[in-house]
Amino acid sequence: PYAPGIGKIRNRKKSDFLKLTLDKRSLHNRKADFALKTSDFYYDLPQELIAQDPLEDRAGSRLLVLDKKTGKTEHHIFRDIAGYLEPGDCLVINDTKVIPARLIGVKEDTGAKIEVLLLKRKENNVWETLVKPGKKARPGTRISFGDGLLMGEVMDVVDEGNRLIHFKYEGIFEEILDQLGQMPLPPYITHQLKDKDRYNTVYATHEGSAAAPTAGLHFTPELLQKIQDKGVDIARVTLHVGLGTFRPVKVKEVKEHHMHSEFYIIDEEAAEKINRAKETGKRVICVGTTSCRTIEAAADENGYLKACSGWTEIFIYPGYRFKVLDGLITNFHLPESTLIMLVSALADREHVLAAYEEAVKEKYRFFSFGDAMLIV
Repeated sequence: PYAPGIGKIRNRKKSDFLKLTLDKRSLHNRKADFALKTSDFYYDLPQELIAQDPLEDRAGSRLLVLDKKTGKTEHHIFRDIAGYLEPGDCLVINDTKVIPARLIGVKEDTGAKIEVLLLKRKENNVWETLVKPGKKARPGTRISFGDGLLMGEVMDVVDEGNRLIHFKYEGIFEEILDQLGQMPLPPYITHQLKDKDRYNTVYATHEGSAAAPTAGLHFTPELLQKIQDKGVDIARVTLHVGLGTFRPVKVKEVKEHHMHSEFYIIDEEAAEKINRAKETGKRVICVGTTSCRTIEAAADENGYLKACSGWTEIFIYPGYRFKVLDGLITNFHLPESTLIMLVSALADREHVLAAYEEAVKEKYRFFSFGDAMLIV
């Protein structure tokens, strides 16, 4: 209605044309003011499609390929992904390592069971933690783990009810944690993990995450070598994934949600590889939403990166203009989560929800140990 022919415009009075312009402007403003609702990112998922165990063959997962412009989909096996990468492209991976951050202990005075989840390492053996049940962990509470092999004292209650705990032990903390701790699997996984390594990528190096960058779980050393042999650069960045990844969005309007803060590192080599791909007209394809958030948070307005580190609370949802990212390898995410919002910023919400509907129909496996999606 707002694109009449030239002749029609010539025959109109000036007042009509002014009204047409104002109507057009008001329509634009209505679009700009349109608030995305959390419910706009809901989809129906049968419980039985939530993957409870990792596949024995990492690269044997299914792969749904989504064309971000047209919404067209294709179905493959994950190891076929090399066929979608071209010489000169840069594949960005997050080499963080999940620590066995879930500790089960007892209150020293009553023997009551307490579960502690390590979130962020502070100074002098103090950690920010999530404690269940919180009401039993007031400041001054002492908790024993492994018959006193590790002792913790609650120092303070901080944001969102998290506890600061000071730990005392003899020896090396990481070794004690490896002995006493369990992998902090997401709440929707109810099965016990038999092999701790399966909740880490094959390239996990820097310890510090409370959750895995799960898109990377599909890669094997052989597949990464095949990709490199093809002339694809692999850039390693680090972002320590916090539990906020699983925090539900509780507000009705998307823009009201506040993201959790996560620590990232980009070294000079990674920055050079990513910049080279952009400068030569090749693509930057991130493995996982964490790699994506890292490079988008660190890039300047021209999409240029340099070696840096810091904390990011970047929240990517539809309307966001990507500065570096061209494509994304990711898993299937929870309804109404910040992760499905990020994916919808890249490929258009309608395309993403239609692809998810197709994945449900085709009985793909969902979430952390589930199948994968490539968006290009």
